[in-house]
Amino acid sequence: QVQLVESGGGLVQAGGSLRLSCAASGSIRSINAMGWYRQAPGKQRERVALIATSGTTNYAESVKGRFTISRDSAKNTVYLQMNSLKPEDTGVYYCNALLLVQSSMKNYWGQGTQVTVSS
Repeated sequence: QVQLVESGGGLVQAGGSLRLSCAASGSIRSINAMGWYRQAPGKQRERVALIATSGTTNYAESVKGRFTISRDSAKNTVYLQMNSLKPEDTGVYYCNALLLVQSSMKNYWGQGTQVTVSS
C-alpha cells in the first residue's frame, strides 16, 4: 500500500518560517513529479510548487522568492521550505506525487498538514 505522510506544519507568526516534509512509502517502482498544494478555508485547492524528476521546479506566483521545493530521491521525500510567511499562506498543505506502482502511473495525495500564520 502506498502512502504519502506529511509533517512540519504548525502555527507561526508572520515573517517566520516552516519546513514541510512528505515521505512516500510502499510498493513504489519510481517517482515522477512531486509537489505541494494548499487549501484555505472557503477556497479551492491550489498548486503551490512542483518538482520534476529532473529537478525542474515550478512555483505559484504568490510564493515565488519565499518558498523552495526540494526532493531527496534516495528517501522518496519532498520538502517545502517556507520563509517570510504571510497570513494569506494559511491553509491545509497537501503533498502530491505521481508514482509508478506496479505497472500503472497513479496520482497520490497525503492527508494534509495545517499551516497557520498569525498576523
